[in-house]
Amino acid sequence: MEIRCWQEGDRPFLRTLYLHARRESWTWLNGSDWQLEDFDAATRNERIYVALEDGHRIGFASLVENGNFLHNLFIDPAWQGKGIGSALLEHVQQQFTSTGALKCLAKNQRATEFYQQHGWTIEATGASPEGEYLL
Repeated sequence: MEIRCWQEGDRPFLRTLYLHARRESWTWLNGSDWQLEDFDAATRNERIYVALEDGHRIGFASLVENGNFLHNLFIDPAWQGKGIGSALLEHVQQQFTSTGALKCLAKNQRATEFYQQHGWTIEATGASPEGEYLL
């Protein structure tokens, strides 16, 4: 597996991945209004890293540019459970200059467990349009 900085040519695939993975993971939300272009807004001004296997894009992570905040980490549902998320998370954590942070939707139990298995702890909770989140 390879992890590299994103290139503009990745955009069509990452848009599709972002839309598909949210629909697969966030089943409690009505995703009928979600669009491919949501990826553009969700990653604007962020550093994006792409995971590839044999030249195929299989996931991505994005960091807020001016901080140590992991904003997005999405893996193609067909590739989940194969260590891709762990590799991307490790890569992102190496970019942090101090303690990292992220928000995870509380109802996204699989993601919450994933981060906790990697040593992340819940420091606070909050509310968002998508529901309660864990910081």
